[in-house]
Amino acid sequence: MSIFVIDDHPLMREAIAALIRRLSPTANVVELDRLAAVSEAAATQGTPNFITLEWLLPDGQGMSSVRELRQLFPEVPIIVLSAAPAASNETQALQAGANEYLQKSASAAEIASVVKVFLNATSELAAPTPMEKLSKRQKQLLVLLNKGMSNRDIAESLQISEHTVKVHLWRLFRRINVKSRLQASHMARAQGLF
Repeated sequence: MSIFVIDDHPLMREAIAALIRRLSPTANVVELDRLAAVSEAAATQGTPNFITLEWLLPDGQGMSSVRELRQLFPEVPIIVLSAAPAASNETQALQAGANEYLQKSASAAEIASVVKVFLNATSELAAPTPMEKLSKRQKQLLVLLNKGMSNRDIAESLQISEHTVKVHLWRLFRRINVKSRLQASHMARAQGLF
């Protein structure tokens, strides 16, 4: 497993890399200080399983950085981990193709929790999982998606945070090999979940 950590702040980059190495000692963590180094790293290290990215880099700003990475690696999950406030940046990051947006001010436990989800998901097989093998929570999510509920509504219904809903949905989509809420609902109906 290869993971790219892209951050121009050496201390933060090393801290994120150390956290990932602690969670997955066998992972090949590649530390990069700019976007320009990504292509060469991919040529020598292979395509990463996922990427953590600082939102503001000297050679890439915000949405353009995410879009550039998305063009290079269309299927690779991207976690934006930034000092920039989430208020407007989170929506922009997700629209540009990021899978997650976390502020660096988040607790180490919260960052570790999100990283664990991506570590676990990238180690799962790409083949879709049959509906009967999904967890109870994943089946709940599918039922709520089929009702057309928003992430906020799902969070209220399950008494969890919207952030946790996003992480659960991302993992569910990877598990059943779909890219959207509509595809997930359609697959669940086709397999007789409802």
